Amino acid sequence: MRPARSALAIIPAAVSVLPAALVTAALAAVPPPSLCAGSVPTRTRLGMVVSQNGIASQVGIEVMMNGGNAVDAAVAAAFALAVVHPAAGNIGGGGFLLVRSARGTAAVYDFREAAPAAATPKMFFVAGAYDPERHHRSHLSVGVPGTVGGLQLAWRDCGQLPWKEVLQPAIGLARDGFMVSEGLARSLRAVLPQLKRSPAALAQFTHNGEPYEMGDVLKQPDLARTLERIADKGAREFYGGETAELIVKEMRAGGGLITLEDLRRYQVYRRPPLRGSYRGYEVLTAPPPSAGGVTLLQCLNVLEDLDVSAMGVGSARYVHYVSEALRRAFADRARYLGDPDQVKDMPVERLISKAYAAELRQSIRDDRASVSSPERFDRPKESAETTHLSAVDADRTAVSLTYTLEDSYGSKIVVPGAGFLLNNEMGDFNAGPGLTDVTGLVGTAPNLAGPGKRMLSSMTPTIVVKEGKPLLVLGSPGAQTIPSTVLLTLLNVVDFGMNAQEAVDQPRFFHRWLPDGIQVERHGFSADTVQALVARGHKVIENESQGVVEAILVNAKDQMLEGGCDRRAPDGAAIGR
Repeated sequence: MRPARSALAIIPAAVSVLPAALVTAALAAVPPPSLCAGSVPTRTRLGMVVSQNGIASQVGIEVMMNGGNAVDAAVAAAFALAVVHPAAGNIGGGGFLLVRSARGTAAVYDFREAAPAAATPKMFFVAGAYDPERHHRSHLSVGVPGTVGGLQLAWRDCGQLPWKEVLQPAIGLARDGFMVSEGLARSLRAVLPQLKRSPAALAQFTHNGEPYEMGDVLKQPDLARTLERIADKGAREFYGGETAELIVKEMRAGGGLITLEDLRRYQVYRRPPLRGSYRGYEVLTAPPPSAGGVTLLQCLNVLEDLDVSAMGVGSARYVHYVSEALRRAFADRARYLGDPDQVKDMPVERLISKAYAAELRQSIRDDRASVSSPERFDRPKESAETTHLSAVDADRTAVSLTYTLEDSYGSKIVVPGAGFLLNNEMGDFNAGPGLTDVTGLVGTAPNLAGPGKRMLSSMTPTIVVKEGKPLLVLGSPGAQTIPSTVLLTLLNVVDFGMNAQEAVDQPRFFHRWLPDGIQVERHGFSADTVQALVARGHKVIENESQGVVEAILVNAKDQMLEGGCDRRAPDGAAIGR
């Protein structure tokens, strides 16, 4: 029998966080989907959370209403996403959290997954040949998770509420259940055949093998118990307690490499953000092992001395110059970038310098596309299934958080007894030494697997600052499209004066050097624009959609917060107080 349906199951954890009088108000504050439509942003004054799931956004706002700041809200929303958005929300993956305090101090919490100690550059080979199944769809594809450690360190440094209180909403959602949306039902149905490889995953995300339907209540008791242990004992429980033992047991059963020692040795790194500037605005973003920040700043530098606004948003000339900047940045990414703690000669400062950008800009012809050479180096394939959330509080502390399981639902493996999905982030390492070719195999040295090494990422959490105050907080999922998606949204605000929703709604495109071609959203660009790009020598390829930006803009005129919720994905919401 299916569980009973109940509208009150949408946000059951609210009772444990807020007084009863505020619960009704909080539920009433959930905006209808139509508020995410069109070009009118959600506006508020005191605080805002924008995420890919309205329940998680609501959790974040409730935490703010209970005295928490933007970090408390972001951490609570991230744990809630691990329950209500299992395709990418997680405690079994990793990512990057960028925070800028009201005082102006900033830090990036790097909780990217790490390779086990037994990892080697040729670990994805069988009998001397590369095996993509081992690389992307096996227990060997699982990296040591970083999310729990990363979220706790950010909270410990910057949060205000007790740790247990921040986790309580996620615990309630997992224990008591929440109503399955149309989007989640469709997602679970699509992934069902792949979940069959993991009995625990099949049990957690189906009714005895039958898919959930919209309106059903999804309860995850094993995940609730894991979250309760983390709430009671902190991240040390995940990396050295019962949860760690359950992870290792599953690794042994499936031939994975992660050991208890790998989990105990995992470290979250607090890194300074990359800092750049664009037309007088300060841009803060993620450093390696994210390549996204380097790509973003490099492209902004190339475009800064061009009259971008005069080109016109979406014009052929605009698309041409942005694509050429991206082409060069992605070529440099493949050649130079990797784990900063193991790749010692990364010329990051040069890559994001204005002088280097001037050299690149001079190499771009106005009338002709450049040529990408597959003989030099290439980039690894990444999954587009990541998720992002942005949060700003009344004091204007700002958080930009992007995290992932890699593929949608990660490895599709749920840890038995623990109730959470494991990542398949080892797939972000290059396939093996010497394997670079036009099919997409990659063999460049900086991003080959190795003991304890962190795989390269495209995640690009970003905060734009104007005159010492946050102007724009944003990020996106989308694998290698992420830097382009963030870049275009930033340009929409700075160069074209769009509000938050207009900037998010605007059609998108990207170029990643190889394969050589501009990918554009279907119906996003006119036939004349496409023809003008082809005439310059570009190959133009249509795709369905690109990215899911969750943005907050501080309106310069009235200091109101504007939320831009991306309509390209279901269930998202910008919610304020």
